[in-house]
Amino acid sequence: MKTLQLYLLALLTAGTTTLAAAQTGNALKPAALPQNTTGLAVATFAGGCFWSNQETFQEVRGVREVLSGYAGGKTKSPTYEEVASGQTGHAESVQVYYDPKQVSYQQLLDVFFLGAHNPTELNYQGPDRGTEYRSVAFYHTPAEKQQIEAEIKKINASHHYPEAVVTQVTPLTQFWPAEQYHQNFYRLHPTQGYIDHVSRPKVEKFRKAFPNLLKPDVAAL
Repeated sequence: MKTLQLYLLALLTAGTTTLAAAQTGNALKPAALPQNTTGLAVATFAGGCFWSNQETFQEVRGVREVLSGYAGGKTKSPTYEEVASGQTGHAESVQVYYDPKQVSYQQLLDVFFLGAHNPTELNYQGPDRGTEYRSVAFYHTPAEKQQIEAEIKKINASHHYPEAVVTQVTPLTQFWPAEQYHQNFYRLHPTQGYIDHVSRPKVEKFRKAFPNLLKPDVAAL
């Protein structure tokens, strides 16, 4: 336990300088939602820290844009600090804008449940603890709800994970974009301690699990 605590402390302190530099001026303002979404569909997921989830879905072919943000809570326009307190009820989430002619919602579900995170971890993901890191598949339509529930049933029946899926299936009421400094954090800060030790292994797991869904530039890495 002591070794784990020291490891987590090292990750946090390794990112302090990067975060402090990012949290200034306009970077503290919420990012803007995409203006032109013609021909695109939208999916919303929560599965632990949104830094790795944003990168994961950005690498899927047919995905045009991904925003990190907050969903599932009661507070309007929440800040990162408010969400991190656990008092607003939000989960760190990503909103995925994709071309359904190139990638299906079912394929995004596969990525979410089998590549982006561990859906059997209740209110945590790896070292991140709290309800803001819970697993949620937010549905936009009744059809999406049915697909999510069918996916969970299929995964549990297959025993892909030793434990049962604990992902919440919840209607999306509002997605709030996170502050600008959180957007594309994985790509902008590749050597930050948390990114290097926690986020990168998750992204690499997805790449290995879904090589057929990678964008050409990612597949060539």
